[in-house]
Amino acid sequence: MLPLVETDEQWDAVVPDEAVMRRGADDLCARLGLTGLPLTRYEAGSQPVYAVGDEHVLKLFPAASAEDGVTEARVLTHLGGRLPVPTPEVRSAGAYENGWRYILMSRLPGEDLAVAWPGIPRADQDRIVTEAGACLAALHALDPGPLAGAVGPGDWDTFVGEQRAGAVQQQRERGLAEGWLEQIPDFLDSVKLPTGPERALLHTEFMRQHLVVDPRNRALTGLLDFEPAMIGDPAYDFVAVGLFVTRADPRLMTRFTEAYGRAFAPRTVTAYTLLHVYSDLPWYLRELPAPPEATFDSLAGAWFAAG
Repeated sequence: MLPLVETDEQWDAVVPDEAVMRRGADDLCARLGLTGLPLTRYEAGSQPVYAVGDEHVLKLFPAASAEDGVTEARVLTHLGGRLPVPTPEVRSAGAYENGWRYILMSRLPGEDLAVAWPGIPRADQDRIVTEAGACLAALHALDPGPLAGAVGPGDWDTFVGEQRAGAVQQQRERGLAEGWLEQIPDFLDSVKLPTGPERALLHTEFMRQHLVVDPRNRALTGLLDFEPAMIGDPAYDFVAVGLFVTRADPRLMTRFTEAYGRAFAPRTVTAYTLLHVYSDLPWYLRELPAPPEATFDSLAGAWFAAG
């Protein structure tokens, strides 16, 4: 029911087309014994995701990102009940057709924290950030060994080297100004990242958009989206924390790191910001307060420092 999607052109033609996607989702729900339940597609997210009734979520992965589906299913199964914040329970996962994969998972109650955040009183925001810090600490404390065969990269130092080699070009393609681009090599040279670092299971996109909150008691009710999970240096996860959870607020970063149990040097996190798989510095500069000076040292202090 769903056509093969292996290229960007095929993705653009198929994945946004709800007429095509809905037929596949309906067919897959029927195969899973869920015929007749309301099927509603979520607007956000890179993959097609549907609420199926009140209790299920169906996530679809075309051939182009099929391995992400394997990763997410393995990670969610590994995590079940092991974090202080719930994660979706995998109810079924596997191959569909034409290279597509799927995960049927439990639907977590609550609202997207990014949407709910402006209406949450400051004291409750502080408590939520504390809960989030404890959640990430628990994730990083887990032994990632059982996932080593399913979650990359195979060698963290090699990954960092490859990202470093392409860092300038990645930001150039996203439209970063030349004044910033020319600083990247010297800044990365000046930051000594750990080699052979401690290994942790990383979410890699630990952000408000992937946290769920109960609108009544304003407590976290879930952590979502483990498809880009990796095994590597825990500091890498603090890129998304600083950009999308504490959002350049030193007071919130203090709360987060106190709950997490340690802090990472702002320059280290800034280096990982440039090395992150999804790094888009022009977007971050539009979203967050501008640093006092147009330098990476100034940016590190403005976005990732506690205070």
